[in-house]
Amino acid sequence: MGFEDSLPFFGMLMVILIQVGNMEVSKAAMSAGMNKYILAVYSNALPTLILLPLSFICCRSQRPPVTFSVLCRIFLLALIGRCSGQILEYAGIQYSSPTLCTAMLNLIPAFTFMLAIIFRMEKLEWSSSSSQAKLLGTIVSITGASVVTFYKGPPIMMTPSSSQLLLSPQSSWILGGILLTADAFSYSAWYIVQASILKIYPAVLVILFHMFFYNTILSAVFTLIIVRDPDAWRLRLDMGLVAILYTGVVSSVLRVSLCTWCLSRTGPFFCSMFKPVAIIFAVVMDVFLGDVLCLGSVIGAAVTVVGFYAVMWGKANEEKMYKDSGVASFGSSSEKIPLLQNRMEEI
Repeated sequence: MGFEDSLPFFGMLMVILIQVGNMEVSKAAMSAGMNKYILAVYSNALPTLILLPLSFICCRSQRPPVTFSVLCRIFLLALIGRCSGQILEYAGIQYSSPTLCTAMLNLIPAFTFMLAIIFRMEKLEWSSSSSQAKLLGTIVSITGASVVTFYKGPPIMMTPSSSQLLLSPQSSWILGGILLTADAFSYSAWYIVQASILKIYPAVLVILFHMFFYNTILSAVFTLIIVRDPDAWRLRLDMGLVAILYTGVVSSVLRVSLCTWCLSRTGPFFCSMFKPVAIIFAVVMDVFLGDVLCLGSVIGAAVTVVGFYAVMWGKANEEKMYKDSGVASFGSSSEKIPLLQNRMEEI
């Protein structure tokens, strides 16, 4: 394998590292006193400003007129996905850890498969090995998520500075797991709405701009109701500002761009295989930053990863079968859409 052929491999490692880094930076900012709701507002407003000129410069040839119907769908996309999902993610990380968050994100393919069946976008064929693998993978993933949520277990790796974290109540960890599970489910619903939008409006950057714009408005309205202290909105030269800049520029813009390039070179299945690597990165960062690594996290994450790969294997096998027969499915067509692929990389 030549140097050029190895670039997508290193690119996906960078994508995963940026994602885990975003969780760690956000956790550090909230631990330092940054309000999670205000963090969501600023981290959506910054990419909105960045994507405003890019959406006009880069999408001239493929930018159809933005109709009211498209805007309504993008608003729904922002409401059920990025906005609610981001708030749930921040709250879940605050109550638990980035390691738990990365483990829970592996639930997204399983939840997406369940919703696709409910909305009749996919068929469950009991005699098909692909459907059996996806169904079994879904059950295993949910089982692993339950283990990592409800069984914290004894510590197996910790630093002297992390001993105080053992005193945190088990209820906070469980609450964090429940919030992160809801976060994974909201992103799964996000895929279903997104697929219908991309079929009628293929301009990815335009959709991203409007989505971040709506996210900013929705999160700002919600935060203004919840947060009554005007001083909490003031930006300072502290970890909160670092988290805003990192999330808005590095995680929201750079990571999406790098992920799009890797997907164009390799396809969604290759990129999705890197998702469990996020758990390894998160564990290393958590221990390095002084968090506790518990037995329940390791067992639950391992079981969830097994379920993740089972679902992905079933999906890949199904795609190969459709390709050999010359038949397209909802799942196959939607996975070839760049924006949907980008979001799949956040699993």
